[in-house]
Amino acid sequence: MKIGCDFPALLQTFFTDRLMAQRNASPHTIAAYRDTFRLLFAYAQEQLGKPPSALTLEDLDTSFIGIFLDHLEHERRNTARSRNARLAAIRSFFRYAAYQLPEHSSLVQRVLSLPSKKHQRTLIEYLTEEETKALLDAPDRHTWAGRRDYALLLVAIQTGLRVSELCGLCCRDVTMGTGAHLRCLGKGRKMRCTPLTRSVVAVLKSWLKEQGNQSTDPLFPNHRGGQISADGVQFILAKHTAVALLQCPSMKEKKISPHVLRHTAAMNLLHAGADTATIALWLGHENLETVHIYVEADLARKQKILAKTAAPTGSVKRFRPDDALLAFLKGL
Repeated sequence: MKIGCDFPALLQTFFTDRLMAQRNASPHTIAAYRDTFRLLFAYAQEQLGKPPSALTLEDLDTSFIGIFLDHLEHERRNTARSRNARLAAIRSFFRYAAYQLPEHSSLVQRVLSLPSKKHQRTLIEYLTEEETKALLDAPDRHTWAGRRDYALLLVAIQTGLRVSELCGLCCRDVTMGTGAHLRCLGKGRKMRCTPLTRSVVAVLKSWLKEQGNQSTDPLFPNHRGGQISADGVQFILAKHTAVALLQCPSMKEKKISPHVLRHTAAMNLLHAGADTATIALWLGHENLETVHIYVEADLARKQKILAKTAAPTGSVKRFRPDDALLAFLKGL
């Protein structure tokens, strides 16, 4: 369908035709792209004095997009990763605009040439065995909410499911007996099965019995019986982390999120001797390079390797200061 130079219509067909009909994008992708343009339009209305329906493609040139990305990073305190994700959504729209409006190809190419921002990759956070025990001991299992929280945290730490995958679990997704496992709809809408340990099976069996084991009911419901949200999982984790801190002060140095529980599952697999291919399969990663972050963060493995290496030897030389000019250049 040919679209005239009507920016609102172009954006609507980008979502309905390109993302939904042609690419069959997941709800998470559509929501992320939607939020990007909501932020962009709010900023445009503030800076240009135009409502979203009055914007044109020419308003969103490289200069404006660059200022908007800086606004996200410096005023909204977004990380470089979040900035790059917003830019990816904008690029996707402009690639669509290139097909619909070839007369604007020059503007489109300039926007597409905006570079992603490099960022520092830090070591991942994960819970040690002592910290894991403190967190699992925090919920009060004499209450319904405590038993739910305990089962949720235990499943998260053993399976390494993403928070969206945890929230989407139903009672029917749990298979007991021989080969007990969880089925979940993962990233990219790929179905994945994750095996369960005997201890987790025992906890889930008791929890399902308490829930009544209705197949379509959420496995970890909220207090109203509906599907728990990602914010709800974060609230549960923060509440029990505060209790666990009293028993394990080392957790104070870590920013514990649901994704940290996923990292903890991966590190437990690594310490158990699993190779990177197995960990990638377990976590639902397509790219093996993604799981190298766990190898890099495994200090225990590095210490074992260090213990097998010979200590470096060399003769001791007397220190002599460099020439003054060389010292200046070295200090630059």
